[in-house]
Amino acid sequence: MTDGGAIELKEAETAPSFRLHLADEEATNRLAEDFAAAARPGNRILLSGDLGSGKTSFARAFIRSLAGDPTFEVPSPTFPLRIDYPFARFPVVHADLYRLGDPDEAEEIGLFDLADDTVLLAEWPELGDLAWPEAANLTFELAAEGRDVMVVAGGDWGERLTRSFAIRRFLDRSGRAGATRTPILGDASGRSYERIVDGAEAILMNAPARPEGPAVWQGKSYDAVAHRARDLSAFLNVGSLLAERGVRVPQVLAQDLSDGLLLVEDFGSEPIITADRRPIIERYEAAVDLLLRLHLCEVSANSSASRGIRAPDLPPYDTEALLVETALFAEHFAGREAGPEMSDAARDEFLALWRALFDRLAGRERVIVLRDYHSPNIIWREGADGTDRVGVIDFQDALLGDPAYDVASLAQDVRVDIDEAEEEALVARYIRGRRAADPAFDEAPFRDACAILGAQRATKVLGAFARLAHEGKPAYRSHIPRIRARLRRSLERPVLSELRRCYDPYL
Repeated sequence: MTDGGAIELKEAETAPSFRLHLADEEATNRLAEDFAAAARPGNRILLSGDLGSGKTSFARAFIRSLAGDPTFEVPSPTFPLRIDYPFARFPVVHADLYRLGDPDEAEEIGLFDLADDTVLLAEWPELGDLAWPEAANLTFELAAEGRDVMVVAGGDWGERLTRSFAIRRFLDRSGRAGATRTPILGDASGRSYERIVDGAEAILMNAPARPEGPAVWQGKSYDAVAHRARDLSAFLNVGSLLAERGVRVPQVLAQDLSDGLLLVEDFGSEPIITADRRPIIERYEAAVDLLLRLHLCEVSANSSASRGIRAPDLPPYDTEALLVETALFAEHFAGREAGPEMSDAARDEFLALWRALFDRLAGRERVIVLRDYHSPNIIWREGADGTDRVGVIDFQDALLGDPAYDVASLAQDVRVDIDEAEEEALVARYIRGRRAADPAFDEAPFRDACAILGAQRATKVLGAFARLAHEGKPAYRSHIPRIRARLRRSLERPVLSELRRCYDPYL
Protein backbone atom coordinates (compact mmCIF):
# COMPACT_ATOMS: atom_id res chain seq x y z
CA MET A 1 0.00 0.00 0.00
CA THR A 2 1.19 3.54 -0.66
CA ASP A 3 0.70 6.91 1.01
CA GLY A 4 -0.81 10.09 -0.34
CA GLY A 5 -2.74 8.45 -3.17
CA ALA A 6 0.36 7.34 -5.08
CA ILE A 7 0.10 4.25 -7.26
CA GLU A 8 1.80 1.02 -6.29
CA LEU A 9 2.63 -0.81 -9.52
CA LYS A 10 3.27 -4.54 -9.69
CA GLU A 11 3.63 -6.59 -12.83
CA ALA A 12 1.45 -9.68 -12.83
CA GLU A 13 2.76 -13.08 -13.85
CA THR A 14 1.43 -12.76 -17.38
CA ALA A 15 2.58 -9.54 -18.98
CA PRO A 16 1.41 -7.14 -20.10
CA SER A 17 -0.80 -6.97 -17.03
CA PHE A 18 -0.53 -4.76 -13.96
CA ARG A 19 -2.00 -4.98 -10.47
CA LEU A 20 -2.36 -1.62 -8.76
CA HIS A 21 -3.57 -0.46 -5.38
CA LEU A 22 -5.34 2.91 -5.25
CA ALA A 23 -5.32 4.24 -1.71
CA ASP A 24 -7.91 6.96 -2.26
CA GLU A 25 -9.90 8.96 -4.82
CA GLU A 26 -6.85 11.06 -5.68
CA ALA A 27 -4.97 7.91 -6.68
CA THR A 28 -7.90 6.89 -8.91
CA ASN A 29 -7.79 10.29 -10.57
CA ARG A 30 -4.05 9.96 -11.13
CA LEU A 31 -4.47 6.56 -12.76
CA ALA A 32 -7.19 7.92 -15.05
CA GLU A 33 -4.90 10.79 -16.07
CA ASP A 34 -2.10 8.32 -16.78
CA PHE A 35 -4.50 6.39 -19.04
CA ALA A 36 -5.69 9.58 -20.76
CA ALA A 37 -2.09 10.55 -21.50
CA ALA A 38 -1.45 7.11 -23.02
CA ALA A 39 -4.70 6.84 -24.99
CA ARG A 40 -4.73 7.01 -28.79
CA PRO A 41 -7.55 7.48 -31.33
CA GLY A 42 -9.67 4.35 -31.74
CA ASN A 43 -8.75 2.80 -28.37
CA ARG A 44 -11.12 0.67 -26.29
CA ILE A 45 -11.09 0.88 -22.47
CA LEU A 46 -13.37 -1.60 -20.69
CA LEU A 47 -14.21 -1.11 -17.00
CA SER A 48 -15.50 -4.04 -14.94
CA GLY A 49 -16.27 -4.47 -11.24
CA ASP A 50 -19.08 -4.43 -8.69
CA LEU A 51 -21.29 -1.44 -7.95
CA GLY A 52 -19.31 1.28 -6.17
CA SER A 53 -15.93 -0.24 -6.96
CA GLY A 54 -14.63 2.83 -8.84
CA LYS A 55 -15.53 2.43 -12.51
CA THR A 56 -17.47 5.67 -12.79
CA SER A 57 -14.90 7.62 -10.74
CA PHE A 58 -12.20 6.46 -13.16
CA ALA A 59 -14.33 7.32 -16.21
CA ARG A 60 -15.11 10.83 -14.94
CA ALA A 61 -11.45 11.55 -14.20
CA PHE A 62 -10.43 10.21 -17.64
CA ILE A 63 -12.92 12.48 -19.42
CA ARG A 64 -12.04 15.51 -17.30
CA SER A 65 -8.37 15.00 -18.12
CA LEU A 66 -9.13 15.08 -21.84
CA ALA A 67 -11.33 18.16 -21.32
CA GLY A 68 -8.48 19.87 -19.45
CA ASP A 69 -10.96 20.91 -16.77
CA PRO A 70 -11.24 19.19 -13.34
CA THR A 71 -14.75 20.66 -12.94
CA PHE A 72 -16.02 19.45 -16.33
CA GLU A 73 -19.54 18.03 -15.95
CA VAL A 74 -19.58 14.27 -16.59
CA PRO A 75 -23.08 12.89 -16.08
CA SER A 76 -23.63 9.17 -15.68
CA PRO A 77 -24.71 7.42 -18.90
CA THR A 78 -26.69 4.81 -16.94
CA PHE A 79 -30.03 5.90 -18.43
CA PRO A 80 -29.00 7.21 -21.90
CA LEU A 81 -26.56 4.24 -22.11
CA ARG A 82 -24.00 6.36 -24.01
CA ILE A 83 -22.81 9.97 -23.97
CA ASP A 84 -20.56 11.37 -26.70
CA TYR A 85 -17.78 13.91 -26.16
CA PRO A 86 -16.32 15.58 -29.32
CA PHE A 87 -12.93 16.47 -27.85
CA ALA A 88 -10.27 18.02 -30.10
CA ARG A 89 -7.73 15.28 -29.39
CA PHE A 90 -10.20 12.53 -30.30
CA PRO A 91 -13.93 11.86 -29.77
CA VAL A 92 -14.90 9.80 -26.72
CA VAL A 93 -17.99 7.64 -26.17
CA HIS A 94 -18.75 6.91 -22.50
CA ALA A 95 -21.11 3.95 -22.21
CA ASP A 96 -22.70 2.33 -19.16
CA LEU A 97 -24.30 -1.02 -19.98
CA TYR A 98 -25.71 -1.81 -16.52
CA ARG A 99 -29.31 -1.41 -17.74
CA LEU A 100 -28.96 -3.45 -20.92
CA GLY A 101 -31.77 -5.94 -21.30
CA ASP A 102 -29.92 -7.98 -23.90
CA PRO A 103 -26.30 -8.00 -25.15
CA ASP A 104 -27.55 -7.22 -28.67
CA GLU A 105 -28.55 -3.75 -27.45
CA ALA A 106 -24.85 -2.80 -27.39
CA GLU A 107 -24.86 -3.12 -31.16
CA GLU A 108 -28.13 -1.19 -31.40
CA ILE A 109 -26.59 1.83 -29.67
CA GLY A 110 -23.66 1.76 -32.09
CA LEU A 111 -20.82 0.51 -29.90
CA PHE A 112 -19.57 -1.84 -32.63
CA ASP A 113 -19.79 0.79 -35.36
CA LEU A 114 -17.83 3.76 -33.98
CA ALA A 115 -15.69 6.02 -36.15
CA ASP A 116 -12.08 4.90 -36.47
CA ASP A 117 -10.78 7.75 -34.29
CA THR A 118 -13.33 7.38 -31.47
CA VAL A 119 -12.24 6.14 -28.06
CA LEU A 120 -14.76 3.90 -26.27
CA LEU A 121 -14.88 4.00 -22.47
CA ALA A 122 -17.38 1.32 -21.41
CA GLU A 123 -18.60 0.32 -17.95
CA TRP A 124 -20.07 -3.17 -17.45
CA PRO A 125 -18.70 -4.39 -20.82
CA GLU A 126 -19.54 -8.03 -20.04
CA LEU A 127 -23.27 -7.19 -20.20
CA GLY A 128 -22.87 -6.19 -23.84
CA ASP A 129 -20.44 -8.93 -24.77
CA LEU A 130 -17.83 -6.24 -25.49
CA ALA A 131 -14.41 -7.74 -26.07
CA TRP A 132 -11.50 -6.67 -28.24
CA PRO A 133 -8.04 -8.25 -28.09
CA GLU A 134 -6.42 -4.80 -28.34
CA ALA A 135 -8.51 -3.28 -25.52
CA ALA A 136 -7.33 -2.20 -22.08
CA ASN A 137 -9.42 -4.14 -19.53
CA LEU A 138 -9.62 -2.77 -15.98
CA THR A 139 -11.25 -4.77 -13.18
CA PHE A 140 -11.94 -2.82 -9.97
CA GLU A 141 -12.33 -4.38 -6.51
CA LEU A 142 -13.00 -2.69 -3.18
CA ALA A 143 -10.22 -3.20 -0.63
CA ALA A 144 -10.00 -2.64 3.11
CA GLU A 145 -8.52 0.75 2.30
CA GLY A 146 -9.17 2.15 -1.15
CA ARG A 147 -9.50 -0.17 -4.13
CA ASP A 148 -7.45 -2.62 -6.18
CA VAL A 149 -7.32 -2.66 -9.98
CA MET A 150 -6.16 -5.36 -12.34
CA VAL A 151 -5.19 -3.99 -15.75
CA VAL A 152 -4.91 -6.40 -18.68
CA ALA A 153 -3.24 -4.41 -21.43
CA GLY A 154 -4.14 -5.67 -24.89
CA GLY A 155 -2.49 -4.53 -28.11
CA ASP A 156 0.27 -2.01 -27.44
CA TRP A 157 -1.36 -0.70 -24.25
CA GLY A 158 1.33 -2.38 -22.15
CA GLU A 159 4.13 -0.37 -23.75
CA ARG A 160 2.17 2.88 -23.61
CA LEU A 161 1.11 2.43 -19.99
CA THR A 162 4.64 1.54 -18.93
CA ARG A 163 5.77 4.82 -20.47
CA SER A 164 2.95 6.79 -18.87
CA PHE A 165 3.69 5.34 -15.45
CA ALA A 166 7.38 6.21 -15.94
CA ILE A 167 6.36 9.82 -16.60
CA ARG A 168 4.35 9.82 -13.38
CA ARG A 169 7.39 8.60 -11.45
CA PHE A 170 9.52 11.32 -13.09
CA LEU A 171 7.01 13.94 -11.94
CA ASP A 172 7.08 12.51 -8.42
CA ARG A 173 10.91 12.66 -8.36
CA SER A 174 10.77 16.24 -9.63
CA GLY A 175 8.70 17.44 -6.70
CA ARG A 176 5.40 17.23 -8.59
CA ALA A 177 3.76 14.38 -6.69
CA GLY A 178 0.00 14.66 -7.08
CA ALA A 179 0.27 16.96 -10.12
CA THR A 180 -2.53 16.98 -12.67
CA ARG A 181 -1.60 15.81 -16.18
CA THR A 182 -3.47 17.15 -19.22
CA PRO A 183 -2.39 16.00 -22.70
CA ILE A 184 -1.79 18.78 -25.23
CA LEU A 185 -2.77 18.33 -28.86
CA GLY A 186 0.50 17.36 -30.51
CA ASP A 187 2.36 18.22 -33.70
CA ALA A 188 3.53 16.09 -36.61
CA SER A 189 6.56 14.76 -34.73
CA GLY A 190 6.85 11.71 -32.50
CA ARG A 191 7.05 13.88 -29.39
CA SER A 192 4.11 14.37 -27.05
CA TYR A 193 3.36 17.10 -24.55
CA GLU A 194 1.34 17.51 -21.37
CA ARG A 195 0.41 20.45 -19.20
CA ILE A 196 1.39 19.72 -15.60
CA VAL A 197 -0.42 21.59 -12.82
CA ASP A 198 0.32 21.47 -9.11
CA GLY A 199 -0.20 25.09 -8.15
CA ALA A 200 2.26 26.25 -10.82
CA GLU A 201 2.02 25.09 -14.42
CA ALA A 202 4.77 23.40 -16.45
CA ILE A 203 5.06 21.52 -19.73
CA LEU A 204 6.16 17.89 -19.86
CA MET A 205 8.06 16.92 -23.01
CA ASN A 206 7.95 13.20 -23.71
CA ALA A 207 10.61 12.52 -26.33
CA PRO A 208 12.45 9.21 -25.96
CA ALA A 209 15.50 8.89 -28.18
CA ARG A 210 14.61 7.70 -31.67
CA PRO A 211 16.58 5.01 -33.47
CA GLU A 212 18.11 6.07 -36.75
CA GLY A 213 15.97 5.25 -39.77
CA PRO A 214 16.95 3.22 -42.83
CA ALA A 215 19.29 4.46 -45.55
CA VAL A 216 17.30 6.49 -48.08
CA TRP A 217 19.77 8.99 -49.55
CA GLN A 218 23.19 8.02 -50.84
CA GLY A 219 23.55 5.35 -48.17
CA LYS A 220 22.46 7.62 -45.31
CA SER A 221 19.26 7.91 -43.29
CA TYR A 222 16.86 10.82 -43.65
CA ASP A 223 17.76 11.89 -40.10
CA ALA A 224 21.46 11.98 -40.92
CA VAL A 225 21.10 13.92 -44.17
CA ALA A 226 18.47 16.37 -42.90
CA HIS A 227 20.28 16.76 -39.55
CA ARG A 228 17.20 16.00 -37.46
CA ALA A 229 17.58 15.73 -33.69
CA ARG A 230 17.06 12.22 -32.32
CA ASP A 231 17.13 13.00 -28.60
CA LEU A 232 16.58 15.87 -26.18
CA SER A 233 20.22 16.92 -25.94
CA ALA A 234 19.71 19.08 -29.05
CA PHE A 235 16.82 20.91 -27.35
CA LEU A 236 19.06 21.77 -24.41
CA ASN A 237 21.99 22.84 -26.59
CA VAL A 238 19.99 25.01 -28.97
CA GLY A 239 17.91 26.44 -26.14
CA SER A 240 21.09 27.59 -24.42
CA LEU A 241 22.39 29.21 -27.62
CA LEU A 242 19.12 31.03 -28.19
CA ALA A 243 18.87 32.25 -24.59
CA GLU A 244 22.36 33.76 -24.87
CA ARG A 245 21.11 35.72 -27.89
CA GLY A 246 18.07 37.10 -26.10
CA VAL A 247 15.46 34.68 -27.44
CA ARG A 248 12.82 33.82 -24.86
CA VAL A 249 12.81 30.02 -24.65
CA PRO A 250 11.32 27.89 -21.85
CA GLN A 251 13.49 27.39 -18.79
CA VAL A 252 14.24 23.75 -17.96
CA LEU A 253 12.81 22.79 -14.56
CA ALA A 254 13.74 19.10 -14.43
CA GLN A 255 15.25 16.56 -16.78
CA ASP A 256 15.92 12.88 -17.31
CA LEU A 257 17.71 12.72 -20.64
CA SER A 258 18.31 8.98 -20.43
CA ASP A 259 14.54 8.48 -20.36
CA GLY A 260 13.75 11.29 -22.82
CA LEU A 261 11.83 13.49 -20.37
CA LEU A 262 11.95 17.22 -19.75
CA LEU A 263 9.86 19.48 -17.55
CA VAL A 264 9.98 23.05 -18.83
CA GLU A 265 8.44 26.43 -18.17
CA ASP A 266 4.87 26.88 -19.42
CA PHE A 267 4.42 29.94 -21.64
CA GLY A 268 0.64 29.44 -21.71
CA SER A 269 -1.37 29.00 -24.89
CA GLU A 270 -1.95 32.50 -26.29
CA PRO A 271 -1.43 32.19 -30.07
CA ILE A 272 -0.24 34.69 -32.66
CA ILE A 273 -3.26 33.95 -34.86
CA THR A 274 -7.03 34.40 -34.57
CA ALA A 275 -9.52 31.58 -34.11
CA ASP A 276 -10.26 31.64 -37.85
CA ARG A 277 -6.57 31.20 -38.75
CA ARG A 278 -5.74 34.80 -39.62
CA PRO A 279 -2.49 36.43 -38.50
CA ILE A 280 -2.48 38.94 -35.67
CA ILE A 281 -0.16 41.30 -37.48
CA GLU A 282 1.29 43.01 -34.39
CA ARG A 283 2.42 39.61 -33.14
CA TYR A 284 3.91 38.56 -36.47
CA GLU A 285 5.79 41.87 -36.59
CA ALA A 286 7.24 41.16 -33.14
CA ALA A 287 8.25 37.70 -34.40
CA VAL A 288 10.07 39.37 -37.34
CA ASP A 289 11.82 41.67 -34.88
CA LEU A 290 12.99 38.65 -32.90
CA LEU A 291 14.52 37.18 -36.07
CA LEU A 292 16.33 40.46 -36.64
CA ARG A 293 17.72 40.34 -33.10
CA LEU A 294 18.84 36.74 -33.51
CA HIS A 295 20.39 37.23 -36.95
CA LEU A 296 22.25 40.39 -36.03
CA CYS A 297 23.97 38.48 -33.23
CA GLU A 298 25.62 36.31 -35.90
CA VAL A 299 26.35 38.87 -38.63
CA SER A 300 27.46 41.87 -36.56
CA ALA A 301 31.24 41.94 -36.54
CA ASN A 302 31.84 42.49 -32.84
CA SER A 303 28.57 41.56 -31.13
CA SER A 304 29.47 38.00 -30.18
CA ALA A 305 32.84 38.93 -28.71
CA SER A 306 31.53 41.96 -26.83
CA ARG A 307 28.58 40.12 -25.33
CA GLY A 308 30.36 36.85 -24.62
CA ILE A 309 28.11 34.82 -26.88
CA ARG A 310 29.33 31.39 -27.93
CA ALA A 311 29.67 30.64 -31.62
CA PRO A 312 26.90 28.18 -32.53
CA ASP A 313 28.15 24.63 -33.00
CA LEU A 314 25.36 23.39 -35.26
CA PRO A 315 25.22 21.33 -38.46
CA PRO A 316 24.84 23.24 -41.73
CA TYR A 317 21.53 23.54 -43.56
CA ASP A 318 23.38 22.46 -46.67
CA THR A 319 22.36 21.48 -50.18
CA GLU A 320 21.93 17.78 -49.35
CA ALA A 321 19.70 18.55 -46.36
CA LEU A 322 17.53 20.85 -48.46
CA LEU A 323 17.38 18.32 -51.29
CA VAL A 324 16.34 15.32 -49.18
CA GLU A 325 13.49 17.43 -47.79
CA THR A 326 12.47 18.59 -51.28
CA ALA A 327 12.35 14.97 -52.45
CA LEU A 328 9.40 14.35 -50.10
CA PHE A 329 7.22 16.03 -52.74
CA ALA A 330 8.19 13.48 -55.40
CA GLU A 331 7.83 10.57 -52.98
CA HIS A 332 4.56 11.37 -51.22
CA PHE A 333 2.65 14.15 -53.02
CA ALA A 334 3.15 13.49 -56.73
CA GLY A 335 0.85 10.72 -57.88
CA ARG A 336 -0.85 10.35 -54.48
CA GLU A 337 -2.40 13.75 -53.82
CA ALA A 338 -2.20 15.30 -57.29
CA GLY A 339 -0.95 14.65 -60.80
CA PRO A 340 1.00 11.64 -62.03
CA GLU A 341 3.82 9.87 -60.25
CA MET A 342 7.20 11.28 -61.13
CA SER A 343 9.23 9.04 -63.38
CA ASP A 344 12.87 8.52 -62.46
CA ALA A 345 13.88 10.91 -65.24
CA ALA A 346 11.39 13.58 -64.11
CA ARG A 347 12.52 13.23 -60.48
CA ASP A 348 16.18 13.53 -61.48
CA GLU A 349 15.48 16.69 -63.47
CA PHE A 350 13.36 18.12 -60.64
CA LEU A 351 16.11 17.62 -58.08
CA ALA A 352 18.85 18.80 -60.44
CA LEU A 353 17.07 22.12 -60.92
CA TRP A 354 16.65 22.44 -57.17
CA ARG A 355 20.33 21.58 -56.60
CA ALA A 356 21.36 24.43 -58.89
CA LEU A 357 19.19 26.84 -56.89
CA PHE A 358 20.60 25.68 -53.55
CA ASP A 359 24.16 25.93 -54.86
CA ARG A 360 23.33 29.51 -55.83
CA LEU A 361 22.80 30.26 -52.12
CA ALA A 362 26.22 28.91 -51.12
CA GLY A 363 28.52 31.54 -49.72
CA ARG A 364 25.77 33.73 -48.28
CA GLU A 365 25.82 34.67 -44.60
CA ARG A 366 24.89 31.97 -42.11
CA VAL A 367 22.75 32.35 -38.97
CA ILE A 368 20.88 30.05 -36.59
CA VAL A 369 17.86 28.81 -38.54
CA LEU A 370 15.05 27.62 -36.26
CA ARG A 371 13.59 25.68 -39.19
CA ASP A 372 9.94 25.61 -38.04
CA TYR A 373 9.48 29.24 -37.08
CA HIS A 374 5.73 29.59 -37.49
CA SER A 375 2.49 29.87 -35.53
CA PRO A 376 2.39 26.43 -33.80
CA ASN A 377 5.80 27.07 -32.24
CA ILE A 378 5.35 30.68 -31.14
CA ILE A 379 3.48 31.59 -27.95
CA TRP A 380 2.45 35.19 -27.27
CA ARG A 381 3.49 36.40 -23.80
CA GLU A 382 1.15 39.33 -23.22
CA GLY A 383 2.74 40.65 -20.03
CA ALA A 384 6.29 40.86 -21.42
CA ASP A 385 8.00 43.65 -23.35
CA GLY A 386 9.53 43.88 -26.83
CA THR A 387 10.70 40.64 -28.37
CA ASP A 388 10.31 38.89 -25.00
CA ARG A 389 6.63 38.75 -25.90
CA VAL A 390 7.58 36.12 -28.48
CA GLY A 391 8.04 32.77 -26.75
CA VAL A 392 9.71 30.12 -28.92
CA ILE A 393 9.00 26.52 -27.93
CA ASP A 394 10.24 24.21 -30.73
CA PHE A 395 13.80 24.58 -31.95
CA GLN A 396 15.72 21.34 -31.44
CA ASP A 397 16.23 20.86 -35.20
CA ALA A 398 17.96 24.24 -35.62
CA LEU A 399 20.84 24.46 -38.10
CA LEU A 400 23.20 27.06 -39.52
CA GLY A 401 21.66 28.38 -42.70
CA ASP A 402 20.38 31.30 -44.74
CA PRO A 403 18.53 34.03 -42.79
CA ALA A 404 15.84 34.08 -45.49
CA TYR A 405 14.60 30.61 -44.44
CA ASP A 406 12.92 31.58 -41.17
CA VAL A 407 11.63 34.84 -42.65
CA ALA A 408 9.90 32.83 -45.38
CA SER A 409 8.69 30.23 -42.86
CA LEU A 410 6.98 32.96 -40.82
CA ALA A 411 5.70 35.17 -43.65
CA GLN A 412 4.34 32.14 -45.53
CA ASP A 413 3.04 30.32 -42.44
CA VAL A 414 1.62 27.10 -43.90
CA ARG A 415 -1.23 26.90 -41.36
CA VAL A 416 -2.41 30.51 -41.58
CA ASP A 417 -4.28 32.58 -44.19
CA ILE A 418 -1.69 35.30 -44.76
CA ASP A 419 -2.44 37.32 -47.88
CA GLU A 420 0.15 38.57 -50.32
CA ALA A 421 0.18 42.13 -48.96
CA GLU A 422 0.71 40.90 -45.39
CA GLU A 423 3.51 38.59 -46.50
CA GLU A 424 5.24 41.43 -48.33
CA ALA A 425 4.88 43.75 -45.31
CA LEU A 426 6.60 41.21 -43.05
CA VAL A 427 9.48 40.63 -45.49
CA ALA A 428 9.86 44.39 -45.98
CA ARG A 429 9.97 44.90 -42.20
CA TYR A 430 12.87 42.48 -41.95
CA ILE A 431 14.72 44.19 -44.82
CA ARG A 432 14.27 47.63 -43.20
CA GLY A 433 15.68 46.25 -39.95
CA ARG A 434 18.73 44.81 -41.67
CA ARG A 435 19.35 48.06 -43.56
CA ALA A 436 19.04 50.05 -40.35
CA ALA A 437 21.86 47.95 -38.90
CA ASP A 438 23.87 47.85 -42.14
CA PRO A 439 23.04 50.26 -45.00
CA ALA A 440 24.99 47.96 -47.36
CA PHE A 441 22.56 45.08 -46.85
CA ASP A 442 21.65 43.86 -50.35
CA GLU A 443 17.91 43.43 -50.78
CA ALA A 444 17.81 41.71 -54.20
CA PRO A 445 19.70 38.49 -53.32
CA PHE A 446 17.81 38.30 -50.03
CA ARG A 447 14.47 38.39 -51.87
CA ASP A 448 15.70 35.71 -54.27
CA ALA A 449 16.70 33.56 -51.28
CA CYS A 450 13.25 34.13 -49.75
CA ALA A 451 11.63 32.95 -52.98
CA ILE A 452 13.86 29.88 -53.27
CA LEU A 453 13.60 28.81 -49.64
CA GLY A 454 9.90 29.64 -49.38
CA ALA A 455 9.24 27.42 -52.40
CA GLN A 456 11.46 24.69 -50.98
CA ARG A 457 9.61 24.79 -47.67
CA ALA A 458 6.20 24.64 -49.37
CA THR A 459 7.41 21.74 -51.51
CA LYS A 460 8.73 19.87 -48.49
CA VAL A 461 5.57 20.47 -46.44
CA LEU A 462 3.29 19.29 -49.25
CA GLY A 463 5.19 16.02 -49.26
CA ALA A 464 5.24 15.72 -45.47
CA PHE A 465 1.52 16.56 -45.05
CA ALA A 466 0.57 14.12 -47.83
CA ARG A 467 2.54 11.38 -46.05
CA LEU A 468 0.86 12.17 -42.71
CA ALA A 469 -2.58 12.15 -44.37
CA HIS A 470 -1.89 8.72 -45.85
CA GLU A 471 -0.70 7.50 -42.44
CA GLY A 472 -4.11 8.16 -40.89
CA LYS A 473 -3.96 11.90 -40.07
CA PRO A 474 -6.34 13.37 -42.68
CA ALA A 475 -6.57 16.75 -40.92
CA TYR A 476 -3.27 17.71 -42.58
CA ARG A 477 -5.04 17.74 -45.95
CA SER A 478 -6.93 20.88 -44.91
CA HIS A 479 -3.71 22.90 -45.30
CA ILE A 480 -2.77 21.59 -48.74
CA PRO A 481 -4.85 24.06 -50.85
CA ARG A 482 -3.29 27.01 -49.01
CA ILE A 483 0.24 25.67 -49.49
CA ARG A 484 -0.30 24.99 -53.18
CA ALA A 485 -1.49 28.58 -53.66
CA ARG A 486 1.61 29.89 -51.86
CA LEU A 487 3.85 27.72 -54.00
CA ARG A 488 2.22 28.98 -57.21
CA ARG A 489 2.87 32.53 -56.01
CA SER A 490 6.53 31.82 -55.23
CA LEU A 491 7.06 30.23 -58.64
CA GLU A 492 6.17 33.55 -60.28
CA ARG A 493 9.52 34.90 -59.13
CA PRO A 494 12.01 35.07 -62.02
CA VAL A 495 14.63 33.16 -60.03
CA LEU A 496 12.33 30.09 -60.10
CA SER A 497 11.27 30.33 -63.75
CA GLU A 498 13.00 27.09 -64.84
CA LEU A 499 11.22 25.13 -62.12
CA ARG A 500 7.66 26.08 -63.08
CA ARG A 501 7.15 23.42 -65.70
CA CYS A 502 8.09 20.68 -63.19
CA TYR A 503 5.13 21.74 -61.05
CA ASP A 504 2.56 22.23 -63.80
CA PRO A 505 0.92 18.78 -63.38
CA TYR A 506 0.58 19.23 -59.61
CA LEU A 507 -0.50 22.80 -58.88
